[in-house]
Amino acid sequence: MFEHSQFLAESFGALAVVLNFIGYRQQDINRYRLISALALASVSTHFFLLGNAEAAGIGCALASIRNIIAMRFRGNIVLGMFVLLNLIFFYYEWFYLGSTWIIFIAYTSSLIFTVGSIVLQSAIKMRQWFVFAELLGLLYAILVGSVFGTIFNFTNLCSIFYTLLRDIRQKTKSQTKKNQH
Repeated sequence: MFEHSQFLAESFGALAVVLNFIGYRQQDINRYRLISALALASVSTHFFLLGNAEAAGIGCALASIRNIIAMRFRGNIVLGMFVLLNLIFFYYEWFYLGSTWIIFIAYTSSLIFTVGSIVLQSAIKMRQWFVFAELLGLLYAILVGSVFGTIFNFTNLCSIFYTLLRDIRQKTKSQTKKNQH
């Protein structure tokens, strides 16, 4: 039987899955960033409530804030600030808290998402880069035993692949129509 805290953690994880599923289907980059920020806040809460996945909780919390800021401000200063914050938290966890090696996976994923969310302006290019980051997130979620973290990353990968395929089909269909005229 689930404890109350476990149920609460998994509920936030489930909410994150639903929100991110919606987010990855957005064509407008800022709409994607907003919905994704809500999903990231939910999954961050999920990881903190688990108690053994602080690296993912921190990375997702930073990502949520980053997505909101990136809706309006991008550039090297914002990018540098979030890369620096990721590195500070990594060093804190690694040297001060003595976290295990798996935090390397979480922070690598977080850095890919950070650079992609701030630098990339194309939703298609962003999705392409996020495949690798989601794979790292999936590995981390499995290693820390996060049920909805695993589902979150797996469904994100499915959403990314589905949307990329849809975009390719639309582009091919558009090219075919142009060639026929």
